[in-house]
Amino acid sequence: MPSVTFHVDAVLADMDGTLVDSKAAVEGAWDVFKLSYPHIDVTQILSSSHGVRTTDNLRIHCGITDPDELEREAERFEMAIVTSASATNGGSGIVLLPGVKAAMDELAPRKALPNPLWAICTSATRIYATTALKLAGVPMPDAFVVAEDVAQGKPYPDPYLLGAKLCGVKPENCVVLEDAPAGVRSGQAAGCKTIGLLTSHSREQMEAVKPDFLVKDLSSVSMKCTENGVDVTVHLED
Repeated sequence: MPSVTFHVDAVLADMDGTLVDSKAAVEGAWDVFKLSYPHIDVTQILSSSHGVRTTDNLRIHCGITDPDELEREAERFEMAIVTSASATNGGSGIVLLPGVKAAMDELAPRKALPNPLWAICTSATRIYATTALKLAGVPMPDAFVVAEDVAQGKPYPDPYLLGAKLCGVKPENCVVLEDAPAGVRSGQAAGCKTIGLLTSHSREQMEAVKPDFLVKDLSSVSMKCTENGVDVTVHLED
């Protein structure tokens, strides 16, 4: 299998669909919200909402415009994900995706400020993101960007620009790990190299946004921390 190795100053990772799989729990949360918003089409929402902030999804699909109501409903939605996760697969509705444990074993020791080598940049709220990471057993990095931290979420560059800033590096010297088209576009807009993962979207959807590399999941990516960054090897399909 051919491979490509390159050096970056920091790794910036999405959460849902990149590090953890919460699809079943998210579907359960939308089913709960359909009781309050019977006009929504859950199937259509699931095809387009991944990688987008909960507040933006609720504004688009549920028609909520009041900022205070959006905040309350976003919190209720993400707690519904956690509740659904607890009732799914024997309480294992949020789990690690393939390749993540090996990546975390390498990156986790280098998570601390002032010079962390990796960040998580998620569209989730802080309450949900911290809970999901704990349930899945992912260590919490000091460089941690959530929905409330940015004025504009993915596909705008704000999350990954902030992630690079928290790591103390330039975004053009970072690689973004993403499973959603909106997230890939966010990383590209920030000037980062991008690795797309085929964990939640079709190959056609991901190829359309042209990440630098496209692999099935993080089992096709290996990392080695160095004194001043991370050597990333992408194992390409034949």
